[in-house]
Amino acid sequence: MTGPDGFVFPAYRAYPEKGTNFPTVIVIQEIFGVHEHIKDVCRRFAKKGYFAIAPELYARQRDVSNMPNIGDIISKVVSKVPDPQVAGDIDATVAFAKSTGIADTVKLGVTGFCWGGRQTWLYSVHNPAVKAAGAWYGPIAGKPSDLQPKTVLEAVANLTVPVLGQYGGLDQGIPQTDVAKLKDALDAGKSGSKIIVYPDAGHGFNADYRPSYNEKDATLAFTRLLEWFKDHGVA
Repeated sequence: MTGPDGFVFPAYRAYPEKGTNFPTVIVIQEIFGVHEHIKDVCRRFAKKGYFAIAPELYARQRDVSNMPNIGDIISKVVSKVPDPQVAGDIDATVAFAKSTGIADTVKLGVTGFCWGGRQTWLYSVHNPAVKAAGAWYGPIAGKPSDLQPKTVLEAVANLTVPVLGQYGGLDQGIPQTDVAKLKDALDAGKSGSKIIVYPDAGHGFNADYRPSYNEKDATLAFTRLLEWFKDHGVA
């Protein structure tokens, strides 16, 4: 796929073996990139009848698949990825999906995890053509910078897309006070977005390769996301 600046970047995609006009889901990576878990999420959507695609959104900066230290990933890669670049590359991903002739990008959904959870909120503001989105335990507040000019809390003032935000009550990195502020901000708007907190879940509760995995809540959350997509025209 080709970004707005002409840079060619890869993506992983999965879709049913037979058929066409599949509703489209953009899957936004965790902080660890498009690794096997994110690819598996794409395949889960494909089994439900979706064209699912996960773009490599760090491709300009570095391949993080061979970086075992999360501190290095954050300092050497993630901290150098501008939000506008991410939005532009997701735009390009949507355009690529449309060009395949088998993906229905009118029925467009977005979902993302951790780093991608934050980007899900931001992209839903950026592209009001998204029918519905699902953000999983992404950062909500923080300190704006030149590369990240707005926090989620600031950005959702302009949100029109219905986003389902799913967070863990035991998440040590995302305070419940931030989640409450986000809920209040959404309630004051007209996007129809919703926040669900899983009291017994921590950060990364859907990541089945990590100790934080909570099978019960992950299964329920994925079911709720599928229902959210269906209820909002992404099916």
